[in-house]
Amino acid sequence: MKIISKTFKLLTVFLLVLGVTGCSDDDDNNGGGVQSTTVVDVALANGLTSLAAALQATDLVTTLQGTGPFTVFAPDNAAFDDLLMATGLDLDNLTADQETLVRNILLNHVIIGNSIPAQALIDGGSGYESTASPGPVTNTTLSLYYNVVAGTVEINGGSDVTGGADVTTPDLTATNGTVHIIDAVIALPTIATFATTNGALSTLVDALAFADTGTPTVQPSYIDVVSDGDAGPFTVFAPTNTAFGDVLTELSLSGFGEGAGELNAATTDAVLLMHIVNANVQSSGLPNGAVMTLGGEITADNTAFTLTDGLDREIGIITTLVDIQATNGVVHVVDTVIRPGN
Repeated sequence: MKIISKTFKLLTVFLLVLGVTGCSDDDDNNGGGVQSTTVVDVALANGLTSLAAALQATDLVTTLQGTGPFTVFAPDNAAFDDLLMATGLDLDNLTADQETLVRNILLNHVIIGNSIPAQALIDGGSGYESTASPGPVTNTTLSLYYNVVAGTVEINGGSDVTGGADVTTPDLTATNGTVHIIDAVIALPTIATFATTNGALSTLVDALAFADTGTPTVQPSYIDVVSDGDAGPFTVFAPTNTAFGDVLTELSLSGFGEGAGELNAATTDAVLLMHIVNANVQSSGLPNGAVMTLGGEITADNTAFTLTDGLDREIGIITTLVDIQATNGVVHVVDTVIRPGN
């Protein structure tokens, strides 16, 4: 994997940088240009040589030497070794497509414009942040979901799930940001990533899986599509668990199933289609008027941030949970299930 040769080259670069910046006033740390103790320097000081080599291989060193501020979730060496072994990537011999892929993965670990301490994440409990990794359409960047379990900050579901990570060493401070060491490389997220890692959307996941069991089965299946990073991109209006509970009560149904008094797979499919638009529509691009979903037309009000379905029911878009951007689409969380019209 030739990581060692890359690291020695990079160390030479940083020794030169430190020699230059060490002669400048400390006040320069708050201005433009190279910082005296950057997030990359902090990574090196803490033995993250594989991360440093990857940054050099993808020409991201200069970016992270800038003013920032940055929050960097920095995978440890073992995490990078696992990634390179699983993918067969060689940082010394990347094709143009591989370099773009690795760069985008690295940028998916970086938040630009905010130096976020671990305590702020812990106090928040859970939420979404925008990373520097480009999304599927122009002027979009991928999102990152964090939640806290027993005092540990988990990213995109934590290291117990594929593509997630845990913060193992928080709050390494640089002049241009904060570094949190994590125990895995964070995968580029799909819609499925954000649906399955946020417990408040678990009923949506159940509905997608149940619709896939219908006869005839949905082709391609919902689970396959939302898990496919190359699909779409789509816009998904994602109802909360409470929203699903409310609609079942509204219809006097006990849950998903094919029995009497249950929401069957065919109807579940029809309902889900009302929540999917065949385009990546960020909240700023939400029209004031008709929106064509895969299941039929609804109406959007981009001032009140509401949707109206074919039964004249009003659906609220939760403004703090919009623009959750994945590789295959964007998610906006809603407080009511959209029903098909008559």
